[in-house]
Amino acid sequence: MNGIDRRSFMKTVAIASTAAVTGLYRLPSYAAEFTLKYANNLPTTHPLNVRAQEMAKRIAEQSKGRIDLQIYPNNQLGSDSDMLAQLRSGAIDYFTLSPLILGTLVPAAQVSGIGFAFKNYDEVWAAMDGALGEHVRAEIAKTSVFAFEKIFDNGYRQTTSSTHPIAKPEDFKGFKIRVPNSPLWTSMFRAFGASPTTINWSEAYSALQTHIVDGQENPLAIISTAKIYEVQKYCSMTNHMWDGFWLLANKASFEKLPKDLKEIVRTNVNEAALKQREDVRKVNDSVMADLKVKGMQFNDVSTAGFRDKLRSAGFYEDWHKKFGSDAWALLEKYTGRLA
Repeated sequence: MNGIDRRSFMKTVAIASTAAVTGLYRLPSYAAEFTLKYANNLPTTHPLNVRAQEMAKRIAEQSKGRIDLQIYPNNQLGSDSDMLAQLRSGAIDYFTLSPLILGTLVPAAQVSGIGFAFKNYDEVWAAMDGALGEHVRAEIAKTSVFAFEKIFDNGYRQTTSSTHPIAKPEDFKGFKIRVPNSPLWTSMFRAFGASPTTINWSEAYSALQTHIVDGQENPLAIISTAKIYEVQKYCSMTNHMWDGFWLLANKASFEKLPKDLKEIVRTNVNEAALKQREDVRKVNDSVMADLKVKGMQFNDVSTAGFRDKLRSAGFYEDWHKKFGSDAWALLEKYTGRLA
């Protein structure tokens, strides 16, 4: 990100953060007909919440105040598991969640997070805006929730550690790593000989600080906004998974909206996702330098050995069987042959 772009983006962050506290985005001249709750697990400064605040403002304006979309960031309404349960019951209306964690409810959702699958963003967006994303959304829609068409970006995930850099598969042996509640994550790190521990994100910082675990893995934007650099020394650019955020909606809640309001919500959600993808790209272009200033030590990683290790451990073969040939064929349509 060049100096002008970065200043512009950080100004947007500051405005959105202030709006979250002051209620800047309320339109008091109208009485809201529909008050909707949207929850997520990210800090207010993360690009997703910056665009969410902008999205809420546009929805309020375009609906002439009929919709008041209230945002609850940073695990205010509970852990990921708590909020997913609230979404399913209708206690909250919208929730953004990683497809890998959503896999606890919809196993097919995890297919986009197969380790070392997507080589670049061109493959990611072709798949998620194409047939693979369509397949996953159809599976999600079999439940009481559905996903909007455009997935938000979380980014390629990197590995941080308080003990040593991760440069080759063997460096994971015995490594205590925090992972989300997802069978896919657990099985991948076990294939490397690590000791994955499931910890909700709201408790991850404390677990790292008290050395319950040695490390964690997340995209750079989250490593920065969640201040992981305060409790981790090394960051290895493993790029081991691409991860996103489906914006999920409770079906019953969405169906209560008139057709014109549904279209306003749908249009603004999808537009926000496309803008947020570009935000994440810009942040990732600059955040490494910021983290280095804060004391993190970075190392690049050759991914070939990691993919070979997953093949020899039977990781790809096992997940091919779990997802089924149709879903696996859709994945390999974009990534090339994995197993």
